[in-house]
Amino acid sequence: MGPFSALARIATTAIGLKKTKLFVVFFAALLLVAAWLTKTDPLAAEDLPPHLPDAAAGERIFWAAGCASCHATPVDGSRAKGDDKLNLGGGMQLDTPFGLFYVPNISPHAKDGIGNWSMLDFVNAMQRGVSPDGRHYYPSFPYTSYIRMETADVMDLKAFLDTLESTAGRSVDHELRFPYSIRRGIGAWKRLYLDADAIIENAAADAKVEAGRKLVEGAAHCGECHTPRNRFGGMVKSQWLAGAPNLDGEGSIPDISPSGKNVADWSAGDIAYYLESGFTPEFDTAGGSMVAVQENMARLTADDRSAIAAYLKSLPHQN
Repeated sequence: MGPFSALARIATTAIGLKKTKLFVVFFAALLLVAAWLTKTDPLAAEDLPPHLPDAAAGERIFWAAGCASCHATPVDGSRAKGDDKLNLGGGMQLDTPFGLFYVPNISPHAKDGIGNWSMLDFVNAMQRGVSPDGRHYYPSFPYTSYIRMETADVMDLKAFLDTLESTAGRSVDHELRFPYSIRRGIGAWKRLYLDADAIIENAAADAKVEAGRKLVEGAAHCGECHTPRNRFGGMVKSQWLAGAPNLDGEGSIPDISPSGKNVADWSAGDIAYYLESGFTPEFDTAGGSMVAVQENMARLTADDRSAIAAYLKSLPHQN
């Protein structure tokens, strides 16, 4: 082998090693970026407000948030009613375009429920979508709305849940299609869609409208069903409350913005009465999944229902 051939081989080897090193550096950087994008972002203990949790106030939040609608254990295969709504052993199945979600036990059971959760664990689950063991929760759990709640209200809710009966039993694992089955990827999804800012900023809003906004955009999580979603499952906020396909059944969820007939044609009093009684101004009744929502709304105060109605009537018309 001549000197030129040896030099060429050395040069080729050096170039190859350089390319290999560049690839390793690039791949390592890619892994670091992916880890940053998908990491959890939990609150720390010092982030909790100095608040003494109030179970009585938490009961109001329980009904506003509709906890029983998903977490109450079905009775003989049907939706729980009456006192059975306080048996929060989970077990409901949600059939969505992303796969099957199974609702967990949130009773005070120490092993199967949330009895061993600290207050920080609970707040992180509700407002950050992070489990006590540091995993992302799927947004079938509407923490994308609960993040807009006052943290003190979340703490009150935990105090109320702690007073309920402990129920044994754990739900099975979700059955999701790829790539939705990759839980880590929810971290990147949260960076796009987990936002504590108000959906509708209205500087001219009065106290009643603001109280309604906090309920509708936060605890009551109305937008989770009534707002259309994009292909990634994120709410299309430019079409806030404008109606959407029914993700866990046939038909569609109605438009409850001022552009929809139920808000455009109804007075604030009509809306408040519907939430209390289930009767529309046309003497029709609530149906489908709205039955459970209306039953929850009926447990709120008249002021709460009036505030919700005022907020809905205050919204801008959709284009």
